[in-house]
Amino acid sequence: MTVRKLQHNNNNVIFTTIARFQYSSEAQIVKGRLEADGISVFLSDNITIDTDPLVSNAIGGVKLRVHTEDALKAIRILESINQYSVDDEGQEICCPECKSTKVHYFTNVKDLKSLASFILGLLFGVLPFYTKYEYRCENCKNKFNIT
Repeated sequence: MTVRKLQHNNNNVIFTTIARFQYSSEAQIVKGRLEADGISVFLSDNITIDTDPLVSNAIGGVKLRVHTEDALKAIRILESINQYSVDDEGQEICCPECKSTKVHYFTNVKDLKSLASFILGLLFGVLPFYTKYEYRCENCKNKFNIT
């Protein structure tokens, strides 16, 4: 998620893009959070990316837009959302090496099965049928799994 603090010289701007997401599912979750606080949210390019997720980076991802007068309130809400991984009970995941809670969950193409799945997906235009996930600490770059 990319949160943008935009300033406009034009007072006629109706909508402000406050965040961009690689996938529409991420944008839908944040949209629900903002709407729960009474902020009208509009997504753009979400249908295009749902149709072909590989173009997400090319078109700048799914844009989350709000009315300009709600932009500061929406940005404060976005900044209050924890960006790092949590377990099933909502507790922050700690790195086993440095004990940092700045841990991300990401896909990894390390083994032959993951690589073959990635290449087949790329060749045939389908989503990979096998993906390996790992946690990575932002501080020490340690990669680990939780058992």
